[in-house]
Amino acid sequence: MKIARLYTGKDGHSHFDEIDVEAKQLQPTEGIVFREEPPGHVQDWHPAPRRQYVITLSGEGEIELSDGTRRRFGAGDIMLADDTTGRGHITRVVSAQPRRYVTIPLK
Repeated sequence: MKIARLYTGKDGHSHFDEIDVEAKQLQPTEGIVFREEPPGHVQDWHPAPRRQYVITLSGEGEIELSDGTRRRFGAGDIMLADDTTGRGHITRVVSAQPRRYVTIPLK
């Protein structure tokens, strides 16, 4: 299964690519965190706090990179946040309803 990956490039900036994740393969994790952000919420420039999967349950979020690239994530979308160094990215809630999502830190 292909999912989006957000990573730090050699230039110190965040970039997107897609990776294959093996379906049905157990992956070591540190737990799960349920989160909710209101419409219009913006988290300014930040790197990911740790390697983690981010799965949007409802609402819609947008990730903006330093080159101006923006990518939206809605219900059912999965992203591996792997940009733990560098400038990072901006996260916005762009839906009229709260964005509910889970983060699953990787070991």
